[in-house]
Amino acid sequence: MTTENPAARPAPGRLIVVGSGIAGLYSALLAAESGAEVVLLTKGALADSNTYYAQGGISAVLDEPAPGDTVAAHIADTLRAGAGHCNEEAVRILCTEARWDIAGLERFGVRFDLDDDGGPALGLEAAHSAPRILHTGGDATGAGVAAALIASVLDFQAQGRITMFGNAQVTSLAHDDGHVVGVEFLQGGLPQSLRGDAVLLATGGAGQLFAQTTNPSVATADGLALAWRAGAAVADLEFFQFHPTCMVSHRSAAAASGDAHPLLISEAVRGEGALLVDANGYRFMPGYHPDAELAPRDVVSRSIALHLASLGDPNGQVYLDATVIEQLRGGGFLDKRFPTLSRHTRQAGLDWTKDLVPVAPAAHYWMGGVVTDLHGRTTVPGLYAAGEVACTGVQGANRLASNSLLEGLVFGRRAVEAFLGTPGGLPLRANSAAGGLAFTHAAGTPPGGQDVPVASTALSGTPAPLGAMEDLSAGPGARDGFSRAALQRLMTAKAGVLRSGVLLAEAEAALEAWAEELLPMDVPGSLEVRVHEDANLLLAAQLLVRAARERPGSLGAHYRSDTATQAAAVVDFDKRYTMSPKASLVHD
Repeated sequence: MTTENPAARPAPGRLIVVGSGIAGLYSALLAAESGAEVVLLTKGALADSNTYYAQGGISAVLDEPAPGDTVAAHIADTLRAGAGHCNEEAVRILCTEARWDIAGLERFGVRFDLDDDGGPALGLEAAHSAPRILHTGGDATGAGVAAALIASVLDFQAQGRITMFGNAQVTSLAHDDGHVVGVEFLQGGLPQSLRGDAVLLATGGAGQLFAQTTNPSVATADGLALAWRAGAAVADLEFFQFHPTCMVSHRSAAAASGDAHPLLISEAVRGEGALLVDANGYRFMPGYHPDAELAPRDVVSRSIALHLASLGDPNGQVYLDATVIEQLRGGGFLDKRFPTLSRHTRQAGLDWTKDLVPVAPAAHYWMGGVVTDLHGRTTVPGLYAAGEVACTGVQGANRLASNSLLEGLVFGRRAVEAFLGTPGGLPLRANSAAGGLAFTHAAGTPPGGQDVPVASTALSGTPAPLGAMEDLSAGPGARDGFSRAALQRLMTAKAGVLRSGVLLAEAEAALEAWAEELLPMDVPGSLEVRVHEDANLLLAAQLLVRAARERPGSLGAHYRSDTATQAAAVVDFDKRYTMSPKASLVHD
């Protein structure tokens, strides 16, 4: 047997990372630490990401877990939340390897909250069978993690180990002989190009598809659109998770000022006794579920949407009444129990000890995305994806709380391992004063993505082009011409929390009419970032609506009001509607 000489291995090459959420920052650091030349592009500032605004924590079973907790239990909880639609091997990897990447975060300066005994303070969240949620800064985990990783990236940049481009909107992927070899992007209103050995998409989600979202303004489906136009397969796009209570007035005021920081009102507020009422002051939740305001997240979102639809205002709002908490618990309780939310509501011009808080279901997290294998490889050679933009199968039809940041870590690291790896396995070593942590890339398919398993049961035949669906008259909205606001109203009313065959057909017709004007399958020739974002959102909307139409039964976050729910969906639990475009890459 011949022993490979590590010195004889070729240099890792240049990895282009697109996105600065947890997946992008962590992957860039690991790749640079292992000797790769890393270029990191971010659409805005480094902190402009869903990660930064994540209030929840990171789930992980550590070497010393909470009493009674096990990796097997984390796996079971994740599979149960995913409604039988998860890739079980991906879930096993996520839960088994979680502790490695928690240690990786700590090496890059993340300091998790501790309990009174000096150990990690493990929280319990809905649908978890044991406390396993790590936080930093209480309800500001995303900001704490992002701040530490950003500081490390800036240190690496100062050392010449990472090159960074800020305010860089990637517009297309470049290729050579069928491999992705770079990106085209806009910076300062000018077109730029960059070449490398591979591209890792870590661009996050697409909350801006909907009128209300917990996502920041940068979440415009950029990575999904880039990958689709490059010919990559996508899957599970019908599964979009909505949070029931996002503060509407705060969202509007922030958007008007150009500082769109969405405010999610945690379930914990309802847990303390807050009620939901409509504009007439009527408490409607008891009529929809016996647990009323304490029903599961998807049930509360659906009930709000049903009630607004019954009032003829699907894009409307209801109100959270937290004044009853002060009446029950005494003056000052809200300030003490929810200091961050109290501060933000005051900044929005509300005193929630006296005023009702306008809320509506908000797009929160997209379970689907660009199909990858277990090492982040897409169906296009040289193109990797990690985080919310990717579809590993981990989240299934409905994400388990606090598994989103974890997915970005685990599969971002595995994508880097694949980029650096050889068929025999290349160790990815992360040295530190504490002794280091060794990650090893298992033997397998060489990087390139040719053998990515795109689905357990894919759609038969070649998917029809976006313009070849059944001929329907343009539904409401199309006649008004395209605007982002019109798109968001349409998606909220016809493809949001509530869906039916009729609503989805109307949405598809309206989107098709707009697509004839914008041509979202093509890369816009404009030098305006917003034009590219709008095209990406329109393309993503078309793909989501098509996927939703293809799944007639309800499953997880996908709710069809016109079909039997769970009974009809059982036969399709492991069926994945995978779409592959006939698109060519941008040539050099």
